[in-house]
Amino acid sequence: MNTLTPLGLGTFRLQGQVAIDSVMNGLALGYRAIDTAQIYGNEAEVGHAIAESGVPRDEIFLTTKIWTDHLAADRVIPSLEDSLRKLRTDRVDLVLIHWPSPGGAVPLADTLGALMRAQDQGLARRIGVSNFNIALLREAIAIAGADRIATLQIELSPYLQNRAVADFARGQGIAITSYMTLAYGKVLQDPVITQLASRHGATPAQVALAWALRLGYAVIPSSTQRAHLQSNLQARQLVLTDDDMARIAALERNGRLVDPAGLAPQWD
Repeated sequence: MNTLTPLGLGTFRLQGQVAIDSVMNGLALGYRAIDTAQIYGNEAEVGHAIAESGVPRDEIFLTTKIWTDHLAADRVIPSLEDSLRKLRTDRVDLVLIHWPSPGGAVPLADTLGALMRAQDQGLARRIGVSNFNIALLREAIAIAGADRIATLQIELSPYLQNRAVADFARGQGIAITSYMTLAYGKVLQDPVITQLASRHGATPAQVALAWALRLGYAVIPSSTQRAHLQSNLQARQLVLTDDDMARIAALERNGRLVDPAGLAPQWD
């Protein structure tokens, strides 16, 4: 199975100086994986923060994602090169297809073919996909081979455990990256999560993140507050019991929060 840095820093919705401060604080605290995307509009800020952090580039696992406007075979590499300029680097460690082409307008083979060329050219060390269902993941595997797909990044939380697609991906040796692991903070008020947090002397966020980490998922929570960034890192040391995991498993409610019309595939 492909290995990713288990706990990274997400930058969704972070703009301007807020994005710079979050990434610089995260790197200072010990984060070494940073996740951004073309559509976030903050690649330049992420690049600035990395450059100013003093952390060697080789120590950072940097991910960006190709937006749907750039999925055509002749647009993938130029858009990635533009991202690299903003990020002030000569390569990313991982580049993802952010969403499948709306309505299948661009054949997946065109986009993945261009991504594989980008990888062969050294512009990206690894490639992967995001927001794919099982059918799309099967198609991607048929095109590129499972070994070439480093991760599937999907919305996944105690309220949306996405077991069908997660189990399929992992059965193919494709790692799962969970985004929205805290469900926009909704799970932090859940009675089961808060009870477990109290029993372990942990925060609810640490419990939710530790749950995903124990399942073998990479997680990329974001925060604008240094204290929360530091606290989230400590989820790596929290050991949940089998009973704890079973109680969290029972929280599944198909609680999907990210389902944009015109972009989202038919979810499993």
